[in-house]
Amino acid sequence: MKQNNEKEMVESVAIKTPPIVSAEEWEAARQQLLVKEKALTRARDVLAAERRRMPWLAVPKKYEFEGPSGKVSLLDLFEGRRQLIVYRAFFEPGVFGWPEHACRGCSFVADQVAHLAHLNARNTTLAFASRAPQPDIERVKARMGWQMPWYTITDSFDKDFGVDEWHGTNAFIRDGEQVFRTYFINNRGDEQMGNTWNYLDITALGRQEDWEDSPEGYPQTPPYKWWNWHDNYDAEASPDPKWVQISDAGEAAFRKRNSD
Repeated sequence: MKQNNEKEMVESVAIKTPPIVSAEEWEAARQQLLVKEKALTRARDVLAAERRRMPWLAVPKKYEFEGPSGKVSLLDLFEGRRQLIVYRAFFEPGVFGWPEHACRGCSFVADQVAHLAHLNARNTTLAFASRAPQPDIERVKARMGWQMPWYTITDSFDKDFGVDEWHGTNAFIRDGEQVFRTYFINNRGDEQMGNTWNYLDITALGRQEDWEDSPEGYPQTPPYKWWNWHDNYDAEASPDPKWVQISDAGEAAFRKRNSD
């Protein structure tokens, strides 16, 4: 009864709404705010460019994890690709929700993850890591419909990389068999993760598109052209000539509209 009374009190409080305006006034207000939004986008691009110039930290220790098929190394987590992103998710004894669920916040992050084929197309692997045993990880993945590789931490990886007491996302790159740590985000920085572009923006190589301000020699291709349906990256050579033609026309129309 008390909850119903509290709900009624909240609903009875008048909400102070913004003014109701004409279509012309609304568009004028949107254009005014769009200036700030574009400035924020450009600032985000500058920040990503600085990330690509961050020094690399060598990782000499041979970390071990448990995967669905047994023991694997940090190098194995790359799955043969150049870059690796590892999110430390809290799913283990002592975490709220155990053993049915992972931490609610980490589960929220997992629910945001876009189809992994798009990251893989940019030579990047995403993996999650927890201290839960593999049978529990496989069970919760099946329950929640999650598809990302998810490994069991068996040594000091979480402590060494700042994720033993709180969640966080580490980015790595490899040169042959040598692994380097290139970036780290945690706290509210993880709120932006899940989107393919945001993941790529925290990596050493970035989106690998030729508009980006990257160090000389970094791999880059024209924007948009590498995009594909997530089930078609391996089915045909990229970029597809017809898609290049369509995306070129769309980009030209977009730029003309913005210059008018």
